[in-house]
Amino acid sequence: MEIQKQSKQQQQEFALASITELASSSSTSSSCSGSQSVPVIARFSAENGVAGLRFNRDSESTDSISVDVRTTQLFKLGPLQSVCIAEASGAGTGKEKYSTGVNVQFRNEEESRAFHCAFEQWKKKDTVQGTLMPNGAVTSCKSKFEDKIEPSSAKMYFHYYGQLLHQQNMMQDYVRTGTYYAAVIENRADFFGRVVVDVGAGSGILSLFAAQAGAKHVYAVEASEMAEYARKLIAGNPSLGERITVIKGKVEEVELPEKADILISEPMGTLLVNERMLESYVIARDRFLVPNGKMFPTVGRIHMAPFSDEYLFVEIANKALFWQQQNYYGVDLTPLYGSAFGGYFSQPVVDAFDPRLLVAPTICHVLDFTEMKEEDLYEIVIPLKFIASVGTRVHGLACWFDVLFNGSTVQRWLTTAPGAPTTHWYQLRCVLSQPLYVMAGQEITGQLRMVAHNAQSYTLYLTLSAKMWGPGAEQGGILQTSSCKLDLKEPYYRMSQPQAYAMAQDQQPHQPIHTQDIHIQAADDLEEPELIQPPPQNLDGQLQ
Repeated sequence: MEIQKQSKQQQQEFALASITELASSSSTSSSCSGSQSVPVIARFSAENGVAGLRFNRDSESTDSISVDVRTTQLFKLGPLQSVCIAEASGAGTGKEKYSTGVNVQFRNEEESRAFHCAFEQWKKKDTVQGTLMPNGAVTSCKSKFEDKIEPSSAKMYFHYYGQLLHQQNMMQDYVRTGTYYAAVIENRADFFGRVVVDVGAGSGILSLFAAQAGAKHVYAVEASEMAEYARKLIAGNPSLGERITVIKGKVEEVELPEKADILISEPMGTLLVNERMLESYVIARDRFLVPNGKMFPTVGRIHMAPFSDEYLFVEIANKALFWQQQNYYGVDLTPLYGSAFGGYFSQPVVDAFDPRLLVAPTICHVLDFTEMKEEDLYEIVIPLKFIASVGTRVHGLACWFDVLFNGSTVQRWLTTAPGAPTTHWYQLRCVLSQPLYVMAGQEITGQLRMVAHNAQSYTLYLTLSAKMWGPGAEQGGILQTSSCKLDLKEPYYRMSQPQAYAMAQDQQPHQPIHTQDIHIQAADDLEEPELIQPPPQNLDGQLQ
């Protein structure tokens, strides 16, 4: 299904509820004045290179109020009301005079938003090149996305996802794709005969899943060049494609002809929030979803636990040894050693790790996509509190996520937990440059603070502290504290397979054994990962 293109004539029309001309000493009342109950047409047009705005009772009427867009200001008085003030021809001398004021009443908030965007765009004399506002249009005024995202970051982001090889990488994550397919097909009742919006559709695979489940119509919204590939893929599946419309544009900017009964999307990044697409998912909910409509996924959870991994710590620390050279072609590199050491520890580590490296039961932070506000994702603060299960060195905080598809028939989870089948998200670990020493039963407290930045990611601030333990611990204070600042945008992709470890009596250093000697069970459900256990009395260097 193709989207209707804008007329070649440089004009654009909006239906309004009513207009009222404001009284002015320098203007007379138009016959449109006071017509609060009569629907009118607002028409933007370009004549002789000048952008103008004319208010008519209907598209054919000559009874009108006209203003020059270049010298007109538009002010929002409420969700459905704005006022348009036109500057007098003598303005520009430092003393502004106004000759015409028009009170504009809109039929709904979407039309108010579209009119304001069009006004700003015509004011800049840039004709909208896209689709008509009522049917999948892309408005060109500055959107929420452009307000908060650096243009260079957005350009690279959409370029990356506009390539088939990256879409293939995600589609070949069969845990991811298979879980989405199962969640949709097992919940046909939520899709059958319903209008669906696919937010960030990519190749269109989720739109095709929704169509397979019997969706009445699917709007696949995709901002990158992948939209053209999606059209091609959907056209190649005509029995499903006849119920799918691909709309190229950002969800913050496009307009759809109808509301959605259900949203489907894959907005998760590393640590759930990387790439900041969750914000677009929430914006799509506010703009397109009917009240009490469904969202797939529905809820996300970030899971956290402290970990001990001597090998990883030494590996990262050793990277900076290059800068300890005092005679590198006659140059002393040591002045940069401290900066290099800190830089390597500012990178979150993305890999798959053995869940037995965890040293305390996990906690989780819940994000309810159906209830949360977009602004809730600008800064996320998670208080941390753990009880160590073993005496060891704590090297940092391990994190992963899962999401729930809360269908009417089946509730299905997609997890990225250690020990579960590995996904392309892997897990993430924040490594401290100064590890903590803890005893079994000791309390570990702290905070993980995530602050969004305009490169479509987050700065992470982690603090972990070990509290006193044993008799009198309630009166005791903090023994050790370690902090780090990490950039989620610049991780260290370690991508190793889970490494098996033997437990030495003092828990450090860990002694490696052959991976083939140990079998790590894949989790079939959401049971918490097995923790490091206290060492047995008779340890012969092999895991029992």
